[in-house]
Amino acid sequence: MTWAYIMMALIIIQRLVEVKIARRNERWLKAQGGVEAGTAHYPWMVALHCGFFISLLIEVTVSNIAFSRWSAIPLAIVVIAQIIRIWALSSLGKYWNTKIIVLPEAPVIEKGPYRFLRHPNYMVVVAEIAFVPLLFQAYWTAIVFSLLNAAMLMVRIPTEEAALQGETDYGERFKEKKRFWLV
Repeated sequence: MTWAYIMMALIIIQRLVEVKIARRNERWLKAQGGVEAGTAHYPWMVALHCGFFISLLIEVTVSNIAFSRWSAIPLAIVVIAQIIRIWALSSLGKYWNTKIIVLPEAPVIEKGPYRFLRHPNYMVVVAEIAFVPLLFQAYWTAIVFSLLNAAMLMVRIPTEEAALQGETDYGERFKEKKRFWLV
């Protein structure tokens, strides 16, 4: 079970580093005249992600988990997702944030995975919320938080796209690109 806590700690540390980067980027974006959108749903999104890790920790602690050969499948998906996450975040550079902050008239990023998809980072989050719990046979966390995340993204993505369309040429540049691989 120690390996499970180590894995969770590594993922949580990664998120905390991302929050630090997001805060630095937020300061830069706002100093450049960035406009924030989606402030009403943002605290709910933070609560969802914090609740995910709390639920995962509780379910792993009370369950009898073991790393099996079947755990290799979600592990591979999580590793691939992390690679795509790093690719997406590094492609956005200073424009990446956990909040929706749009710099008016800024060029829309169309490099990295954004050449193919509108929201590769959200695709990564979907994969993580579904497959990180499966590493530890935390099925309830996977199911409940996948559904909660789907509901959140139904609010988040249209809000982000509306903000981008209002301040940049996003609508024109991304009209042919899919939101995710299949949609």
